[in-house]
Amino acid sequence: MAAASEMQGSDPTGGGARFFCTAGRGLEPFLMREVHARLEATQVEYISGKVFFTTHPDMASLRKLKSAERLFLLVKNQLPITASQRKGKILNAMQRLINDDPGSWLKAISLWKKLIEHDAKKEVSQKDANPLKRKVGENEIVIAKKLKREEAEESRGEDQRDRPSEDSLEQRDAISKTDKLQEQGLWNDMVKAADTQNQEDLTFRVSCRCSGSIGKAFTAQEAGREAGIALRRKFGWKANLRNPNLEIFMHLSDAYSLVGIPLLRVPLASRTYIQTAGLRSTIAWAMASIAEIKAGALVLDPMCGLGTILVEAAEEWPDVYYMGADISDSQLLGACDNLKAAGLANKIDLLKVSVTELPLPSQSIDVIVSDIPFGKKFKLGKDIKSTLQEMERVLRVGGTMVLLLSEDHHRHLRDCGDNNITLTSHGNTTDPEMKMLLNPYQRTGTSDTALPSHKAGGSQCPSTVLPSGSLVPVESFKVSLGKTDAFICKYKKVHASGLSAAGCHEPGAHPDVAALQESPRLQDP
Repeated sequence: MAAASEMQGSDPTGGGARFFCTAGRGLEPFLMREVHARLEATQVEYISGKVFFTTHPDMASLRKLKSAERLFLLVKNQLPITASQRKGKILNAMQRLINDDPGSWLKAISLWKKLIEHDAKKEVSQKDANPLKRKVGENEIVIAKKLKREEAEESRGEDQRDRPSEDSLEQRDAISKTDKLQEQGLWNDMVKAADTQNQEDLTFRVSCRCSGSIGKAFTAQEAGREAGIALRRKFGWKANLRNPNLEIFMHLSDAYSLVGIPLLRVPLASRTYIQTAGLRSTIAWAMASIAEIKAGALVLDPMCGLGTILVEAAEEWPDVYYMGADISDSQLLGACDNLKAAGLANKIDLLKVSVTELPLPSQSIDVIVSDIPFGKKFKLGKDIKSTLQEMERVLRVGGTMVLLLSEDHHRHLRDCGDNNITLTSHGNTTDPEMKMLLNPYQRTGTSDTALPSHKAGGSQCPSTVLPSGSLVPVESFKVSLGKTDAFICKYKKVHASGLSAAGCHEPGAHPDVAALQESPRLQDP
């Protein structure tokens, strides 16, 4: 295949390599699907919070992953260390994890050097070709400050709408350490280390996480220290906790003993084009990825907040018309800042309107993607029904709606569904498109790991319609927002609603934007 050969040709290693990415709980199916589609990866597997894959692409291709948190080169993935034995035996097992199969370390370090060298050369050439762009170091400082601001905002507020979603403890620790990497300018040191011919010149630091029973027997600091001692004795590397050339990540749990090398100086989830963080970018991208956005479509987020979903969608699918609406001035101003930072101010229109009174004709929208706000400040309660009815009114027949719902909202809509109105069963439906929607992970002609949504946080929705009448649930994924969980739910409008069809548009036909000028519209501040 042409695409595969191109990717293999751009691979500085000359062959496939084993990688893994961390992902928020529930996003594993999205990441698995993404590495298949973007990287033509093979041997795609997952454990909770991590996806493993083999691929040929270079760093530029790996950077494009949107549902991943962090990217690692895999060194070892072995059976777990038994924590029920004596402490001395546990220490010996940790040393064996490092010392056994030294060839895997030498191969990983050699591959790491090639990837870093190749990536550094590309950055230098891009910098020379674009002298007006900011220096790499300046971008690192900006991203580091943004990561600090995100963590500060997380600690100040509890509302899912006004703060970035929290990562798992592992991801939060990884982001904190990466933040230090930015401030210390260690990327240049990594490049210098990649230029060295003698691996004994390497300096390193081990970042360890212990969970489950092993976490009760050892602290992460103790485990990291033992791993560091073993590496120093085995390879002669020098430990450097402040300014290492090489960062090594180790996770010991009841399910596995994992060792990897982070490949990027900032997490993949930290988008350089997001000025003010709101909804986690990986969640926003995952929502857009299943919304069936196509060129020429009209996509609406009627409760857009800071516009994260719209920005993620527009970055991925640019040939689309996007509209965002919100009733909050502060949220719209933040969204406006994000659109400008991403260079999308001319591609996304923002309106100040209520979600229950959208100034749009019936059946004029192709896709609706929205984060339904919840938390202490947002008490929608029974208003969720009127909200859904208005969104249903403007969505065309055959259109797609993807919502992020709290557990309470999800339970309310599930319990209130009209079980007397059912969709054709999976096996008997005659609509090929609907059949694929109802079974999105059905794959043929592949030996790779399947993508069973029920194993990775997703679940097929029952064939019931919402109280609004024409929205049929297609699939649902339970995802983590840190302290709370939520559901990404996809719906399909299967027939016209009972509301007035006056002013309906043909599918794909867009309303005259000029006609919306009478409604309150956000102007550039």
